[in-house]
Amino acid sequence: MDVLRQVLSVLLVFSLLGAALWLLRRGGKISFQGLAWKRALGSTRTMVVVERLSLTPNHMLHIVRIDGRDLLVVTHPQGCSVLTAATEKAMERAREKAGTILGLPRGSDDGRAG
Repeated sequence: MDVLRQVLSVLLVFSLLGAALWLLRRGGKISFQGLAWKRALGSTRTMVVVERLSLTPNHMLHIVRIDGRDLLVVTHPQGCSVLTAATEKAMERAREKAGTILGLPRGSDDGRAG
């Protein structure tokens, strides 16, 4: 009888734990992704990949925004390196200038330089 009481107590604790996790997940407080649990912070994200550009099959440029600050990161077979860090406005100006120099399309015009 004592063993049955212990087993029922353990089952009760696990069912209460499962119910609490289900309520937290349903309320958007946590989310499950595989075995990793992420805390949901509403719609705000601390880190966002803004743009990605493949230079070669093994080399890529990434613009990563972390708390309103943009980082230009390059990935290569030996790892990754931060090339520059700038604010959002400075990175936007640099993107526009690069598009003008390279003749990339922008807005409604054809965007060809010169």
